[in-house]
Amino acid sequence: MTQLIDAREGTITPEMEYVAKREQLSPEIVRDEVAAGRMVIPANKVHLEGRLEPMAIGVAATCKINANIGNSAVTSDGRTELEKLHTSVHYGADTVMDLSTGNDIDEIRRAIIEASPVPIGTVPIYQMLEELGGNIEDMRPQHFLDMVEHQAKQGVDYMTVHCGVLMEHLHLTTERVTGIVSRGGSLIAKWMMTHRKQNPLYEHYDDLCDIMREYDVTWSLGDGLRPGCIADASDAAQFAELDTMGELVQRGWDNGTQVMVEGPGHIPMDQIDMNVKRQIEVCLGAPFYLLGPLVTDIAPGYDHITSAIGAAMAGWSGAAMLCYVTPKEHLGLPNNEDVKQGVIAYKIAAHAADLARKRPGAQKRDDALSKARFEFDWNEQFRLSLDPETAQRYHDETLPQDTFKSAHFCSMCGPKYCSMKITEEIREMSKDGELVNLQGFDAE
Repeated sequence: MTQLIDAREGTITPEMEYVAKREQLSPEIVRDEVAAGRMVIPANKVHLEGRLEPMAIGVAATCKINANIGNSAVTSDGRTELEKLHTSVHYGADTVMDLSTGNDIDEIRRAIIEASPVPIGTVPIYQMLEELGGNIEDMRPQHFLDMVEHQAKQGVDYMTVHCGVLMEHLHLTTERVTGIVSRGGSLIAKWMMTHRKQNPLYEHYDDLCDIMREYDVTWSLGDGLRPGCIADASDAAQFAELDTMGELVQRGWDNGTQVMVEGPGHIPMDQIDMNVKRQIEVCLGAPFYLLGPLVTDIAPGYDHITSAIGAAMAGWSGAAMLCYVTPKEHLGLPNNEDVKQGVIAYKIAAHAADLARKRPGAQKRDDALSKARFEFDWNEQFRLSLDPETAQRYHDETLPQDTFKSAHFCSMCGPKYCSMKITEEIREMSKDGELVNLQGFDAE
């Protein structure tokens, strides 16, 4: 059984109960959203036996964020990746993808899954390619099926598989500025061109569904032809693959599997709403998992900012989960500090989307922080911050003494120019506690 099959049979599982409490929704709403395919609960049966705390991705839930970690052939090790996992979860990542492509992938993933309370995702083709010595041309369909089953047995909760890239789509990429930027998409494209055959992952989709269903691994249908720059956004290749993914969503549901769909990474602001709504329509309401999107290409080193702008807009339009981008995007493998910066940027984006979408309870923390700010309760303001340590450090750079934790000013305005302190004084000047009605007051 999978969460989808249970929901369609009218069953409210313990995972649905848990999710309902987290989301401030009724268990019946969660069940119905899962049954309709608009919500997924990535919870591999193996991981559920460990530390996993069930969560939901879907438009009826709060907007989620994913953090990518993983070593590469060039740098990093298991200890470093566990540090990144801890940082990701500590600062609020709802899921984490292990994108390891270097040595000791199995050992690193085992440690990550054992330590993680959040769902873990992978891109199975990476590890399969490592085992083939880096030669995608040597892949046989069974190689991929075996790797998917291997990772499912490890406890991976969702997998990105590039099933929607077809032979007939490839010519549509020839005039692109950046071509095929998805690693998985480019590997499948090279295999198809080498063998002059259709995408084997598309042709063996039902076989893959059998494995996913057995362990209740959630599909994350990969956007292998996503645009890699603003100039390539919303082109024929992107939308041709999207149409195929709409077909695969329905086939996944028919096979009893949970499905979400990945989305494009570089889109100018004026095309974001259209892209999100088109995906929701074509893919029958399946949750949309969006990389970024980056709204401009001119800011290497700051792409966590350029993408968080697009991510907030996408979340407002209906994206269910946002895949973070770090300052190191396009430049190198993120370190622990890069991971922190990416997670915080995306927590801001997701929370802004929740506020705009009026998610239950979304504004409570904002209101509490605003109250603490007006009351000059500095310690409470720090506590409610997404990054309390940084908030306090910035404050203490100029006013570190404990006495200034109760001061009614900071170093920006000082004691004479703080508008909120002045507002307090104005209110105290009113005898009945309300501002004097100055309507009709003679200014002379």
